[in-house]
Amino acid sequence: MKTLDSLGITIPIVQAPMAGISTPAMAATVSNAGGLGSIAIGATDAAGARTLIEETRALTDRPFNVNLFVHDEPETDIVREQIWLSAMRPLFQNFGMSAPPSLRKIYKSFAVDDDMLSMLLEAVPDVISFHFGIPSADRIKSLQSVGCLLMATATNIAEAQAIENAGIAMIVAQGWEAGGHRGMFDPTSRDDRLGTLQLTRLLVARSNLPIIAAGGIMNGAGIHAVLSLGACAAQLGTAFIACPQSNADEAYQMALKSSGAAHTVMTKAVSGRLARCLPNLFTDWGAHAPADVPDYPFAYAAGKTLNAAAKMFGETGYGAHWAGQGAPLSRSMGAAELINVLWQEVVENSHPQ
Repeated sequence: MKTLDSLGITIPIVQAPMAGISTPAMAATVSNAGGLGSIAIGATDAAGARTLIEETRALTDRPFNVNLFVHDEPETDIVREQIWLSAMRPLFQNFGMSAPPSLRKIYKSFAVDDDMLSMLLEAVPDVISFHFGIPSADRIKSLQSVGCLLMATATNIAEAQAIENAGIAMIVAQGWEAGGHRGMFDPTSRDDRLGTLQLTRLLVARSNLPIIAAGGIMNGAGIHAVLSLGACAAQLGTAFIACPQSNADEAYQMALKSSGAAHTVMTKAVSGRLARCLPNLFTDWGAHAPADVPDYPFAYAAGKTLNAAAKMFGETGYGAHWAGQGAPLSRSMGAAELINVLWQEVVENSHPQ
């Protein structure tokens, strides 16, 4: 079975796939530096995903990860959606716009996206990762048959066991500290909110698969800690937002440097699924919004439309500014330099003075 080592990944650092933030330049730079770079294709269609893969391959001959969303198909609930849009109406009116008349599905889950599967079987990326769940057995077998290394996110022991039973090669252990969307298979189920260190140790003990630890890791000390617990690698996302290869806009970058970075919040208001982000006007509104949020990504359609309208008036407080609890430790430097600094810190923590 393929592993990161077998792919020639010399530094056990994975750059997290961040939809809208990670870029081909970021992924290629990380991979060229010895880590595993990632691009997120879950929020685009097959044609857009093919372009991202081709752009990344033009910049590196090293392996990189391609990330997909495998969420359950959203269920239309007209009453719930109209209540949500009614609550959002004053926000849109602030910018001279009417709220959308209805919500729409802005992208497909890989679970039902046959065009995406066909494209991946032609493009054959070295690594494919899944978030929000795992695809059907036939899709997994098809991707494995062309040589793709598969990995998937787990937030608890049961999800990790499902990943192992499905024949997927590696598990990304996403702790409660992580920025961005919580990777739970069933967002309506009880969340034990396991932290990165505890989840990593549990999965190392209970699973036969290599574990990649993710959530709140920002420096070499954190990487060393999870490697010491038995992880084969650490996945970092927020640490790369401030890199020049990031697609985060100026407002996002400024928010990351603000005092709010120390007060990240979990909210469903932005997208319809629980996600950790920097506090802003949207999260403030979300704290008092209707509790029954429309399904993901229906709610995200309204959130993205609101953000676009606000930005036209110079208001940047309605963006999806995802960030983990380690956000105050963010550093501004190039992605290659960051990989080198992180690994030097790991070495220093391995051999303390």
